[in-house]
Amino acid sequence: MCPSHFHYIRFINSYLVANTYTQLHHQFVFATQYRNAAIHSSWKEQLHKYITAIVQDHNHKMLQINTMPDHLHMLVGLRPVQSVSSLMQIVKSESTKWIRGKKFCSHLFAWQEGYGAFSYSKSELPNVILYIQQQEIHHRKKTFCDEYIHMLIESGIEFDERYIFKEPI
Repeated sequence: MCPSHFHYIRFINSYLVANTYTQLHHQFVFATQYRNAAIHSSWKEQLHKYITAIVQDHNHKMLQINTMPDHLHMLVGLRPVQSVSSLMQIVKSESTKWIRGKKFCSHLFAWQEGYGAFSYSKSELPNVILYIQQQEIHHRKKTFCDEYIHMLIESGIEFDERYIFKEPI
C-alpha cells in the first residue's frame, strides 16, 4: 500500500473511531460458478484461513466461515469504512486468484456472480454461527438452491428466481 493511502486510511479509521459507534454483522453467501462442486475437503480449511486473512486485512472480524463443495458462508463483523460490495469484490477476486495459483482445481475455478448479504443483531449471532458450522448437516436435507431461496424469503429480499443462479450455456 502506498504511504499516502496508509495515512488516509489511518485518518479515516481514527476519525470514525472518535464519533461513530456501530455493530454490523453480516452473513455472506456465494456459490462457485454454475454451482460446481469445486471446493474439495482436502483444501477447504486453507481456503477458510486465506479468506479470513483477507477480511482481517481490511479491519473486519471473521466470526465464522464454512464451505460446502459448491458454496461458502461467512459471518463478518464489519467496520463502516468499507462497503459490502467492495469487500465482496476483494474476497471473491483474491480467493479466486489464490485457488487458481495453488492449482487446486483441474478446471478454471471461479465464483458465481453476485452474493447474498444478510444482517443480524448481536443476539442472533450464536444461532447464525451454529448454522454456518453445521452446513454439512443442513445439506443432507436441503439443497443449496433451496437454502438460498429460503434465506432470501426469510429476510424479505425480493428476487426473481430466473436470475439467482447462472446456468452453463
